[in-house]
Amino acid sequence: MSTALLKVNQLSRSFGNHLAVNALSFNLNKGEVLGFLGPNGAGKSTTMKMLSGNLAPSHGEIIINGYDLLTEAKQAKKHIGYLPEQPPLYKELTVKEFLVFCAQINQIPSKKSNYAVDTVIERCGLTDVTQRLIANLSKGYQQRVGIAQAIIHSPAVVILDEPTSGLDPIQIREIRHLIRDIASEHSVILSTHILPEVQMLCDQVQIINQGQLVLSDTIDGLCQQMQSSSLLVELLSPPALITLNNIVGVTNVKQLGQNLFQLHYSPDNNPTDAIVSLAVTQQWQLRQLSPEHHSLEDVFMKIIKNEQVA
Repeated sequence: MSTALLKVNQLSRSFGNHLAVNALSFNLNKGEVLGFLGPNGAGKSTTMKMLSGNLAPSHGEIIINGYDLLTEAKQAKKHIGYLPEQPPLYKELTVKEFLVFCAQINQIPSKKSNYAVDTVIERCGLTDVTQRLIANLSKGYQQRVGIAQAIIHSPAVVILDEPTSGLDPIQIREIRHLIRDIASEHSVILSTHILPEVQMLCDQVQIINQGQLVLSDTIDGLCQQMQSSSLLVELLSPPALITLNNIVGVTNVKQLGQNLFQLHYSPDNNPTDAIVSLAVTQQWQLRQLSPEHHSLEDVFMKIIKNEQVA
């Protein structure tokens, strides 16, 4: 049975008369990665600040590993690991010095401190740079140090805000592997503008727009929306539009050119076989029959514009 490490119920935040976040509710289980998406100004950053305990909500509750973040803040925050977009690093320290300091401020007992530091150093691939000043590290390694400080106390929920921002392709791949490794023992919330990253890393996807949660689905459910539910059909001797509309499964026909048609259909009733059969028997001279595919960007844009994904 899955364990919900994060429970969010009717979370809202107002700034004066502006309702930035409106009644968000969701759960996140152990071992899951949640991709949190939204256009600029959607309320995404405000939500992340509330989930990390850096901003109090106007209404609602946040339960972290059984503790209420509002009424049991001290206990709840012990179970949160947070990496803001700009990692909170003391760059005049070496990697080892900084992580020892992080162990101290997270109140890890002195007998367990060395083990905790050594564990995150190995886990985050920092073994070769432990004695180097953080200021002299590449951005990729600095990001690793930022992730190390977020997980050094083994929190239940790890919140990562744009963790691959500004990294080169090799560094991005390494950080993605690291995030998947972290997710094996924690719940991870990943805020990102990089849509392919969501497909690669996440189990759940949430899209927020104008303070409202407009999509909450599994990555499999989102991928289903990306599957084709329309066909491009070219017929040299096409029938009347009403004939194409009457094909079983077809919900709508749009004529794109003299011989080119776009046929929309119910996802569970693909009319491809029927079209091919009729084209042969009725001599429509079929020249093209190809599915249309939606990218994740297409789906994202249609969702935030409150349009139906065709």
